[in-house]
Order: sequence, then structure tokens, then C-alpha cells
Amino acid sequence: MEKAHYDTDLLARDAMIELYNKSVFVSSIQKAFSTGAFGIARNRKLVPTRWSITAVDDTLGKYLLDEVRYYPLINEFRVYEHEAINNKFVVMLMPFFWRYETMEAFFPQIIGDKLEIYSDWEDFSGKKEYAAIGGCYYSARLAIAEALEREKRQAAAIVLREAYPGYIPLGVWNVRENMREAMNKEFVKFETMQQAIAYVATRLKVPMQQWIKQSHLLKNILTQRRLIDFT
Repeated sequence: MEKAHYDTDLLARDAMIELYNKSVFVSSIQKAFSTGAFGIARNRKLVPTRWSITAVDDTLGKYLLDEVRYYPLINEFRVYEHEAINNKFVVMLMPFFWRYETMEAFFPQIIGDKLEIYSDWEDFSGKKEYAAIGGCYYSARLAIAEALEREKRQAAAIVLREAYPGYIPLGVWNVRENMREAMNKEFVKFETMQQAIAYVATRLKVPMQQWIKQSHLLKNILTQRRLIDFT
């Protein structure tokens, strides 16, 4: 960390990646980045903590995905899950080229008087504009990218998160660390997308049809014909 700080010719992106590869905690990198500790000397400046967290999650996620996009596909449909602090995280990995979507369902009395579902997504080439759902998009993506990088495999990924009454918003670190917990657990595997969706429907409170209606990728995957379907 000290070496990266005093290297005033080292790009902030390269500093983040180098520290991450040396097992420095992501939270520590984010705090240092917020204080303007990295980057070309003349460009250094204080950054609001919220921006710093998302910038680091986004940068590290993109760095890992540059490799993940060219690994072989997983061989099955997978479902991971984790529940903590009145949040339920369900992750579907599918044997397709990298695509990603995260959806969040907030139950009444958390951010409004009714159920609210938000989502955003990216295709193989990645996301250009800032995610509509904010920093949680990047923190969840980082956790998935880490898991795929460890395995040296590629997949399409969909995150379904439910936040139940009693949950108090704690920031995007909560999503990143709970997603890491989910991706470190044993997964349940299926041969078809339909089997995986039927299982996920039993693990969540929001009806599956409501998720599909909100989703871009689920609708696309369920309706798109692939070359293998004609062989």
C-alpha cells in the first residue's frame, strides 16, 4: 500500500489491481482510493467514499472478466444461495457466454409502501453507462467474477436478491460480502434452465413470473433459440 502511494507515476487502476493481486482487502483499497492515495500525482484528489467503493468494485470486476470471458463454459446450470441480515441472495450460473443481470426486490416498508423490484444487466461486451441500481450491481458482479476466475470457467449469471421487512440498508459492502459467501457455498446443479428456474421458485418469496417479467436476460434466455437446438 505504501509503495503504491509513493509511486506517483503508477495509474490508480494499476495500483488497485496490484494490491488486489497481493491479497490486500478490497475495503482497504477502497479507503485508500477515497483519500486520493493512488494515481498520477497531478490527478490525485479526494473521492467520496460511495464513489470510491463503486470505482474499486467496478475496476476489479472488469479486470477479472477480461480473463473470465475467454475461459471454457461451465457444464451445467447452477444455483447458489445465501441468507443473512434479512436478505436472501440466489445466483444462477448458466453454461452460456458471459452475460450478467442483477435484480433486487425490496419488500414493503424498506424503501416504500409496496414491493419494489429493480434490475440492470450487461451483455458479453460489458456495461458502458452507470448501472441504474447503483453500486450493488458492481459489488455482486465482482463476487461472481472472483468465483469464475478461481475455477477458470465462464458462465452467464443472474442474481436475484430479496430484502425482507426488518432489513436496514447497510451499503454495497453488504452485497459484496454476502455474495462472496453465496459463491463459496456448494451449488445445486441442473441439466436444463427450466429445472433450475423451478428450483429457484421454491427458494424465493416473489413469484418467478414476476422476476421473469422484470428481467431482460431471463426472458432472452428462455425464448432465444441456439444453434445446438437445431442439431
